[in-house]
Amino acid sequence: MQNIACFVKSKFFLCLSFFLTNLGLLFNGLVRGEGMNPLEDVKIRPLEEQDLETIVEIDAKVLGDKRRDYWERKLERMDNKSTQISLVAEVEGNVVGFILGEVSGWEFGVPDTIGWIDTIGVEPVYQKKGLATALAHELIKKLKTIGVKTIYTLVSWGDWDLLQFFHAMGFTRGDMINLELKI
Repeated sequence: MQNIACFVKSKFFLCLSFFLTNLGLLFNGLVRGEGMNPLEDVKIRPLEEQDLETIVEIDAKVLGDKRRDYWERKLERMDNKSTQISLVAEVEGNVVGFILGEVSGWEFGVPDTIGWIDTIGVEPVYQKKGLATALAHELIKKLKTIGVKTIYTLVSWGDWDLLQFFHAMGFTRGDMINLELKI
């Protein structure tokens, strides 16, 4: 009888282990956007002035604040730089994501073969479906064609979703360190 009980127990643990493993695989797949319908009709194009309102809305949905003045200034500064690349993703004619990047110009001793991902934003309903990855790949492709060899970005240590996203894209911790002084 003890052998049967052990068999039943081991079968239960085996089934539980199998269930948890598959649940973990399912969860990880959903986090990465696998197993979902791909966004076949995504169009990535250069950011245009008329995209401002939508970018403000996406930013507000993600961060909780409407920062129209901030985005007006940011996009105006980026428009004045020939080294910037700003893209949006459209689905069915609606802007649902954006990415801002630029090429370094010897700031902080960093050569002009360095690119930066400044900001990335995606409508919450389109997150974890591959849209940010598509935007990032397109930006990386454009940076590579103009001679960029390395891309930097800054991410808060507490933003695990964004850290996981960049890790999945192949980013690793770089040699520079962010320093701050609170005054």
